[in-house]
Amino acid sequence: MEEASLLKRITLDPKINHGKPTLRGLRYPVHVILELLASGMTPEEILADFPDLEPEDIQACLLYATKLSDVGTVLRVA
Repeated sequence: MEEASLLKRITLDPKINHGKPTLRGLRYPVHVILELLASGMTPEEILADFPDLEPEDIQACLLYATKLSDVGTVLRVA
C-alpha cells in the first residue's frame, strides 16, 4: 500500500481521544498500538485482540511514527 494511503488511516478529530492521532476514527490511539509493538506483541497478536483493526493499520502507525521521528534537529530540554 502507498504511503499516502497508509497515512490517510491516521485521523485527527478533536472529538475523539482529545484530538490525538487515532486509527480510522475508531478510538484506537496510534500511541497505544506503538506501545503494544514496543512491548513485544506481534502484529498478529494485536489484530487478534482488536478485531476492528486491519494489518494496514499497524503499518500506518509505524509509518506515522517514522515520519514524526524524521526531524532535522533534536534539542535537549533537560
